[in-house]
Amino acid sequence: MEFAFYICGVIAVLATLRVIVGTNPVHALLYLIISLLAIAGVFFALGAVFAGALEIIVYAGAIMVLFVFVVMMLNLGDSIQEQERRWLQPSAWLGPAVLSFILLCVMVYAIHTLNDQGIDGKMIDAKAVGISLFGPYVLAVELASMLLLAGLVVAFHVGREERAGDVLANRQGDGKSKKEEHA
Repeated sequence: MEFAFYICGVIAVLATLRVIVGTNPVHALLYLIISLLAIAGVFFALGAVFAGALEIIVYAGAIMVLFVFVVMMLNLGDSIQEQERRWLQPSAWLGPAVLSFILLCVMVYAIHTLNDQGIDGKMIDAKAVGISLFGPYVLAVELASMLLLAGLVVAFHVGREERAGDVLANRQGDGKSKKEEHA
């Protein structure tokens, strides 16, 4: 499992670097998904099967859907339309595809050739994780959830465009007169 650990670690570092230096938010999200899957592979290699499964389900699944929703909600407008037209070109998807293929090869190798033990042979079960999360770390879990919610609200307010009379224009009969006053 040391082979799988090191390969997944290298892929996680490379994908995370691409997230940091990426200019397109959608491409950065693709690399972030690969990074989270590689970190889940590291957890599996260490024998933390439950933590690896949670990494895939919660982070690579639910949190990434939330991030994609935020990117769509920001409505980046005309400046990103040309990048959206080019997203099917190989330059956009080749990197994540290669890293995903390497992760797939490592996973198939680990399933067919290695035993059920991790590097140190120690299994972490769901009960121990639950006792830790809702025992001494319950305040940290709640603070993390509040931080995610605050980040979503801030991203919404920072990303929206301010247009004069926009709220009043949604009411019938008031839109034209209010927009003309602000013009």
